[in-house]
Amino acid sequence: MVPSRSLSPLLALPALAFLSLSASALPHARAASSTAALKLAVRINSYGIKNIAAADRARIQTLQAGGSSSVNATNDVMIYTADIGVGSPATYYTLLIDTGSSNTWIGANKAYVPTSTSHDTGGTFYVTYGDNSYVSGEEYTDTVTLNSDLVIDNQSIGVASKSDGMGDLDGILGVGPVDLTEGTVSNADEVPTVTDNLYAQKKISSEVLGVFFAPASSDDSSGELTFGGYDASKITGGINYVPITSTSPASDYWGIDQSISYGSKPILDETAGIVDTGTTLILIASDAFAKYQAATGATLDETTGLLEISSEQYDQLSSLYFTIGGVTYELTPNGQIWPRSLNSAIEGTTDGIYLIVSSTGSLSGSGLDFTNGYCFLERFYSVYDTTNSRVGFATTKYTYATTN
Repeated sequence: MVPSRSLSPLLALPALAFLSLSASALPHARAASSTAALKLAVRINSYGIKNIAAADRARIQTLQAGGSSSVNATNDVMIYTADIGVGSPATYYTLLIDTGSSNTWIGANKAYVPTSTSHDTGGTFYVTYGDNSYVSGEEYTDTVTLNSDLVIDNQSIGVASKSDGMGDLDGILGVGPVDLTEGTVSNADEVPTVTDNLYAQKKISSEVLGVFFAPASSDDSSGELTFGGYDASKITGGINYVPITSTSPASDYWGIDQSISYGSKPILDETAGIVDTGTTLILIASDAFAKYQAATGATLDETTGLLEISSEQYDQLSSLYFTIGGVTYELTPNGQIWPRSLNSAIEGTTDGIYLIVSSTGSLSGSGLDFTNGYCFLERFYSVYDTTNSRVGFATTKYTYATTN
């Protein structure tokens, strides 16, 4: 999900119907210089806002405008969560994992349980939404348990007294750049993220986060966060890194420069955009989107807000090629379509074939001309390296898989 520069965002989530998946950690003894992993659960929403394209587009347009409020960032069909402990003894809260924001807060559903490690800072936190709703409450520091290996002392925690649209979730674990916390807490310029504190407290040797998602329609529809590095068992080949873009506003986030071609046809020249686990689709500038639609022959489905193609057009679909830092990543035809087993979640027809590329609603040149959302990240491992100000990608066993 993608906030404005000065405020952390929320994910607007209505009532959810969830897959039965656990969010357990990976316990193992480790030295401070090694990595530690946190398993994620994937949840499927069957009753939420169906037009994910409109929701994603509204979020990006607010960010491009540079407004003072964050976007009502809605990941309406699938989200990745983990059960995170707060306090000692810990109470566990189910939190959304978000690389597009940086504040961690709880209290949307389950009440905060203060313990001996709880400290009220005397500050308040306040986050606005694109739809004029907001979350607000008191700012605490407390012990946060990500798993048995990763226990953080004195982590900044917002405790919500009012929040909207979180469904059954209890809050958000923000793992974006720390600058995104500026202006969110009354008595601090910014507050360290969980990754910042893990590094400062020598629980990890580098301020690096690896993110793995498996496609929702695969046999292993789950995810994993790796703090302090990346999980080599999840990738094929090596990690290829690219510096954070210098183009604003993408540079405020996990922003990169990339170009995109459909087959041999260029559709988006090298430009700046972001990588974001809280965005559902792959969004591209409207002029690039028009080229993609023309090349695929797709028509816009008004119900889902997505492009739809026939079976014959799917058979003729070319790969999309994302060139990032001189390395080209192929998104196969199967990777470009919405999981057909989840068509009902977006009110699509049972046999419909919907494309997961949509428009930002703005022409290229905005400083944020694309968003590689989780439909991209389910096919490529991603690494967020604060220490070296860079983002990395690698192929996985799902890059070329036929799952949709």
